[in-house]
Amino acid sequence: MNKGYGQFCTVARGAEVLCERWTPLIVRELLCGSRRFNDLHRGVPRISSSLLAKRLRDLEEYGVVARSRAGKVWDYGLTEAGEALRPIVMALGHWGAQWIGGRLRNDELDAGLLMWDVRRFARIEAFPPRPVVIQFRFRDARRGEGRWWLVVEHGEADLCRDDPGREPTLVVDTTVRALTEVWGGDRTPEEALKSRELRVDGMESDARSLWRWLGTSAFAPTRLARRPSRSSSRSSR
Repeated sequence: MNKGYGQFCTVARGAEVLCERWTPLIVRELLCGSRRFNDLHRGVPRISSSLLAKRLRDLEEYGVVARSRAGKVWDYGLTEAGEALRPIVMALGHWGAQWIGGRLRNDELDAGLLMWDVRRFARIEAFPPRPVVIQFRFRDARRGEGRWWLVVEHGEADLCRDDPGREPTLVVDTTVRALTEVWGGDRTPEEALKSRELRVDGMESDARSLWRWLGTSAFAPTRLARRPSRSSSRSSR
């Protein structure tokens, strides 16, 4: 049975490719630079391996994804048609940040996915030339996801779930929600620190630099701009 819309309209035909469940998130991961199957799965952890493989085959068939051998594994990359989806995916993210946003449900919080996002968007150029080790301690993460280490040195960022055995430069003690909301633009670091849902331990100069080092989600500026300003909030009282 044909799953398509049965219309010649290019909106319908484009939606048949892009709007199937999980597909936009897989394209998002490819646009963010993930190329190996395990990395793609790490960015979309709730999809089964078999369904991820099927979606990749479908995208390859449509000419959005090309795969090539990289030793014993496959390397996945976007074709010209796939790269052309970048402004569409980005626009969808900014639209969601502006109009959907709002307080996250508990089932939408995921420490592992958050840390994966933090690692790949860390502002490497803002880090000092010396090695920096940031330990993240989540007070309420799922079992096995309460401790993470971000190690930045030699111009690269590495994310560890096991203690790398190095003295942390900074320790970030937080709830999953607090750091997620700071990362996504629903709160500022100052607001999370003031609420004591987030604490940063280490040298004061490094603590002040933390948010410049980490940055935020690509869509956080849109979300922050959507929030009412403090001055307008005061004037409305």
